[in-house]
Amino acid sequence: MTRLLDDEEIERQLGDLPDWTRDGDTIRASYEAPEFLAGIALVQEVAAAAETMDHHPDIDIRWRTVSFALSTHSEGGLTQLDIELAHQISQEAVRRGARSAG
Repeated sequence: MTRLLDDEEIERQLGDLPDWTRDGDTIRASYEAPEFLAGIALVQEVAAAAETMDHHPDIDIRWRTVSFALSTHSEGGLTQLDIELAHQISQEAVRRGARSAG
């Protein structure tokens, strides 16, 4: 079990995640891939990481734009798992040539 982060911790850690914004108990980011299949590959890599962590994001795919929403529903808010997965998503987006769409 992981604990909820307080507002100060969330804001501090989002400072290292410039593509991500807070929306209540969720953090969100959208990335535009250079082509549709690159966006799908991004989703596949994120899905593999999420499965390893047993922490699954909400994912929305719109042509080349892939949006992610993270929250630890079992805890009712944001935890370190959300921050860690956000970092992995950001790194994979860069690796796939995607840029922030937010």
